[in-house]
Amino acid sequence: MDLDTFIVNMFCLIDDTLNDFIAQQPIRQRGPQPKLADSEVLTIELVGEFLALTQDKAIFNYFRRHFSHFFPHLASVHRTTFVRQAANLWKVKEALWQRLIAQTSCDSEVALVDSFPVPVCKFARAPRTKAFRGEAAFGKDHTIKQTFYGFRFHVRVCLPGVITRLWVAPADKSDLAGLEELIAETSGYCLGDRNYWKPELKQELSKQGLQMLVPFKSASRDPNRQASRYLSGIRYRIESVFSQLVERFQIKRVWARDLWHLSSRIMRKVLSHTAAIIINQAEGNSPLRLAELLTD
Repeated sequence: MDLDTFIVNMFCLIDDTLNDFIAQQPIRQRGPQPKLADSEVLTIELVGEFLALTQDKAIFNYFRRHFSHFFPHLASVHRTTFVRQAANLWKVKEALWQRLIAQTSCDSEVALVDSFPVPVCKFARAPRTKAFRGEAAFGKDHTIKQTFYGFRFHVRVCLPGVITRLWVAPADKSDLAGLEELIAETSGYCLGDRNYWKPELKQELSKQGLQMLVPFKSASRDPNRQASRYLSGIRYRIESVFSQLVERFQIKRVWARDLWHLSSRIMRKVLSHTAAIIINQAEGNSPLRLAELLTD
């Protein structure tokens, strides 16, 4: 589909879901209504994130310049008003995310867990930066084998590739430390990499109805390498999701200076990813082949 059609589809999806939410829990109890409808603001944000426009200013200017015919009130709204309204909808975004997850028909009984590092500044600047003081920490990026200062994003993905939980933790928190946040009140099967190997925890979780499927801790001493390769083949689906978050949604570009604003930005990226999967499924495409949504 072309970009105009994609924007219309995104607006219809968000507007319908938002109306269902408002019917149960009104967003505003009093005060004047904003010029831009909340569904319009959310649509602009989510489409902007899908187009890799990571900054509020870039999103606002792009839609004001090219799509004022879809959002006529955008021309009379100041950018700071738009940004403030978008930021105040963070709780609504979280509720919409959970509602959209239900629309994806993902298999909640088969989950994949993993984490990835997110530096907040260059390593040399870390001792003197004021951003995220007391919230970020030093940790190890095992991919490039370097120490970094920032956060580690712990993510749970359910097949076919829907993000269902995300926990932002200091970089020094291990994968096992984040596992408790990701698997709370869940059952079925959970696949992880070798960092999640802990037989005692596996036995404890099995009593709760959750089977942890994790390759042996040491690859060189793995007693069942064929089974480990099979698990790794399934688990690589989460790597595809991480690749989309990093490349298309630019999730590692930290423009915020505090955890509240960072969490708000992360939420709209995850919400945009989930909405794109729903639209992709409606088009008959493979859920994670998001590049097929837009045609030249």
